[in-house]
Amino acid sequence: MAHPKRSLPGNAPGDLYVDDTCIDCDTCRWMAPGTFHRTAGQSAVRVQPESSQDRRLALLALTACPTASIGTRARAPEMPAIRSAFPVPVAEEVYHCGYHSAKSYGAAGYFIRRAEGNVLVDSPRRSETLAARLQSLGGVRWLFLTHGDDVADHDFWRERFACERIIHAGDAGGSTLAAERILVGEQTVELAPDLRIIPVPGHTQGSCALLYRDAFLFTGDHLAYSQRRAHLYAFRDACWHSWRQQTESMEKLRGYPFEWVLPGHGRRFHAGRVTMREQLETCIGWMRGPR
Repeated sequence: MAHPKRSLPGNAPGDLYVDDTCIDCDTCRWMAPGTFHRTAGQSAVRVQPESSQDRRLALLALTACPTASIGTRARAPEMPAIRSAFPVPVAEEVYHCGYHSAKSYGAAGYFIRRAEGNVLVDSPRRSETLAARLQSLGGVRWLFLTHGDDVADHDFWRERFACERIIHAGDAGGSTLAAERILVGEQTVELAPDLRIIPVPGHTQGSCALLYRDAFLFTGDHLAYSQRRAHLYAFRDACWHSWRQQTESMEKLRGYPFEWVLPGHGRRFHAGRVTMREQLETCIGWMRGPR
């Protein structure tokens, strides 16, 4: 739990604070941008939330924080309801799971609710509260792991829901060698008529994206949105396998329509298909430019 005696000096005075255990994962800043910002290499409270909506978003970020680095000086009576609010809707039947894990450096996990079987995309941290909510929404049929960095507590979710874990052989190792389905090759795999797995090696050897309904692209750490650059981008300084191959994988995405980019790390992006294609071309041009 966060401790007020370790509160960072950059916090605005008031009830909410971030302490010095923050790992700068960016979770709170994209979940509650009106409250949190980055200063001195960590997150801090830029301004105390004034509206009930800003307060709610800040407390959701507190719950999602992978290192429990956010706290309130006074008791927050809203917290039981906040903890049970996850997964929170993104659009249609796609949800953000919250409960980020330090094991995956705070990567976001997502949940897709489908009549034919629900999908958990990457692993939140172990949470019985979240598990109960997912159970009430129909449980989990598949746990799709985009790459080896964001598997976190996958074994807990497997045990809890008897779901089928899916990971590419290029990233299977250690505990994920026990995954029920290990993919090989670079061909697109149709998991179901509305679900396609697209291998996108580069960030890691076995990175894969998941395309749902030709609209929602779950990208792991392959593709995200940069507010500073104002375009889609890839993590050049966190490319663990091959930048050349990651660029080629980005070009491969030209063949698929989508309107949402939902990354594990980095910011989400939503736009019409024409704008999304333009953004993807901008990203590819940037990736092919000089380092």
